[in-house]
Amino acid sequence: MVKITLAILAGVAVLALIIYTIACFYCLKLAVGKKKKHKPPENEWQQYKADQRIKNTEYLMSKNPEDLTLKSCKGQTMKAWFVPKEGSKRFVICVHGYGSTGPNEFSHIFPFYSDEMGYNYLIPDLTAHGRSKGYFIGFGSFDSKNTMLWVNYLIERFGEDIEIILHGISMGAATVMNVNEMNPPDQVKLIIEDCGFTCAYDQVYDTAKHTLGFECKHLLASTNVLCKIFAGYRLQESDPLGNMVNAKNPVLFIHGEQDRFVPFEFGKQLYDACPTPKDYYWVPDAKHADSYYKAKEQYEEKVKSFIAKHLDKKTAAVK
Repeated sequence: MVKITLAILAGVAVLALIIYTIACFYCLKLAVGKKKKHKPPENEWQQYKADQRIKNTEYLMSKNPEDLTLKSCKGQTMKAWFVPKEGSKRFVICVHGYGSTGPNEFSHIFPFYSDEMGYNYLIPDLTAHGRSKGYFIGFGSFDSKNTMLWVNYLIERFGEDIEIILHGISMGAATVMNVNEMNPPDQVKLIIEDCGFTCAYDQVYDTAKHTLGFECKHLLASTNVLCKIFAGYRLQESDPLGNMVNAKNPVLFIHGEQDRFVPFEFGKQLYDACPTPKDYYWVPDAKHADSYYKAKEQYEEKVKSFIAKHLDKKTAAVK
């Protein structure tokens, strides 16, 4: 009888372990696996944004952007669209968020940077997004190294005297903050981060807790081990807040006060920790990645004033 009981208990334990392992792999795929399908709009606001993105992307592509290709830090193919501006030495690299693409996320601000500001415009697709290869999303970890490769590409192609602004949204915002904390080349002058998270681990934990409805620290810890084994990094490796002490360039922080996906509190924590010249723009009625759509004119004015204060005056002084 005792042997039977022990056998049953052992079987239950093995079954529980199998279920737990499957759950960890499912969480890994859910969190960092390449997204094959995009969710359709669920409400009128999402439909409005989707329609705007289609319209804006059509305008971007009407400019016949260059189709660029680089090898990532992992040897995978990276793609980007580039719209040059003849005679301009100023460049902006716009880095998209989780599950998006360069054109989908940043075609909306292309007229501002290209037509109004006269900047060269580069929008890459991050690893496992859009036209770029890869199976695992980086959450800003190796994405920051790959963004640095695009920075070096521009310097090698256009010369040592160029000026580069990095502008990121959500995961892309975390990416450009990470770049700023990696001692980027002097050609990188300013960082604009829009609704970036403090740390990838904290972001995934916060999202999982609200999605599942319970604390999931042990499950996330195990999933994080799998992330290191299969994706090559731990979520803690993308830690804009923890590494903010190493920030090199001025940073403009933008965040929607109604953001529940990347909590607004994350934006305030990042701003408070930043040791370099900084400014912020908190958009009262904006949810996640909605700030430009909710307050276009104010958003653009804030970006222009930040550039004027921290880059235009400095460039004029050098001349």
